Amino acid sequence: MTETTKTHVILLACGSFNPITKGHIQMFERARDYLHKTGRFIVIGGIVSPVHDSYGKQGLVSSRHRLIMCQLAVQNSDWIRVDPWECYQDTWQTTCSVLEHHRDLMKRVTGCILSNVNTPSMTPVIGQPQNETPQPIYQNSNVSTKPTAAKILGKVGESLSRICCVRPPVERFTFVDENANLGTVMRYEEIELRILLLCGSDLLESFCIPGLWNEADMEVIVGDFGIVVVPRDAADTDRIMNHSSILRKYKNNIMVVKDDINHPMSVVSSTKSRLALQHGDGHVVDYLSQPVIDYILKSQLYINASG
Repeated sequence: MTETTKTHVILLACGSFNPITKGHIQMFERARDYLHKTGRFIVIGGIVSPVHDSYGKQGLVSSRHRLIMCQLAVQNSDWIRVDPWECYQDTWQTTCSVLEHHRDLMKRVTGCILSNVNTPSMTPVIGQPQNETPQPIYQNSNVSTKPTAAKILGKVGESLSRICCVRPPVERFTFVDENANLGTVMRYEEIELRILLLCGSDLLESFCIPGLWNEADMEVIVGDFGIVVVPRDAADTDRIMNHSSILRKYKNNIMVVKDDINHPMSVVSSTKSRLALQHGDGHVVDYLSQPVIDYILKSQLYINASG
């Protein structure tokens, strides 16, 4: 498959990120590597979306702190960004709502027509404005007016990085300008774009708990968007999926990362990180990046908390 015929993917991870760990970042990296190795996907962005303060989880620190820690954790990444939208809403948002927000935002700002797993788009991702004479993107007379696949992907990725993969300043988080003029990008090739929910096997297992998830939301999350699962603690994902009728129904929409099941980051968790901080355990450096540790100590987070 050529680059333009592969499905282009944005990985979206929702969660408390209380705090964000090295395991969370490795989850993105492992998922991207696995999807690329299939030969069917190109991952062009990753989004970290921390949950709203009203989620009500015990020991959840303010989203102001969690957003800053997330930003510090991804500050050296050229493809993973933090998005504050979920935290800035009036109340807690469902995972389904967050996925739909990012899908709709990209449609409004770029003219993207996103496909889902059941009905792949036959429409260009980026459309030419109507009633306008197309102008070449590249004006250099030595360059063909029809860009290569790499140039097309670069333009698409650049636009998306300005929309959904926001890297806000550490001290100030702002909304994405939904009316931003991102300029004209000509469409020379068909490009299919999908947003996939990225999660660990613990979230997948939560789908099997009766009454925890709204079934209509599950249908949209798994059936329309799709999931990439990075197993933790050598979890048996096949067994988990067999316990849910919806997961069985959309099994083909669930991609399980099959790399090293003994990956050292697969046992890292926010819970272990908080406990290490409370007990002064030096192993915290194995769980959290140094900028995150420095911020936690400076802000005196988790030190005297329980759980």
